[in-house]
Amino acid sequence: MQAVAHILVGLVAALHVYILVLEMFLWERAPGRGLSGFDADMARRTAPLAANQGLYNGFLAAGLIWGLIAADPTGYRVQVFFLSCVLVAGLYGGLTANRRILFAQALPGAIGLAAVLAAG
Repeated sequence: MQAVAHILVGLVAALHVYILVLEMFLWERAPGRGLSGFDADMARRTAPLAANQGLYNGFLAAGLIWGLIAADPTGYRVQVFFLSCVLVAGLYGGLTANRRILFAQALPGAIGLAAVLAAG
């Protein structure tokens, strides 16, 4: 079960690296605009906000990677903390910004957290 948990944590970390790239570097291009649904002008005006969000997603990814490489019990605790952060951020974003965030961020975070806790 621990191998499955580590794979899921790695996938959630990779997802957040992908989101970082979209929000920080591709926001005004087709991939970022496809994510946001914004036209070119709105994407340009919101790019600084998106970059800030991307940075936070990078911190989530860094924390999850730290949790994967740190020895237990630290690694386990770090994974639980950062997956909880992913889950809370996904729930908040899904409720306040876009419902898709519930499935794109909160659900993977919840599945990863459940796997880590089960592997405990």
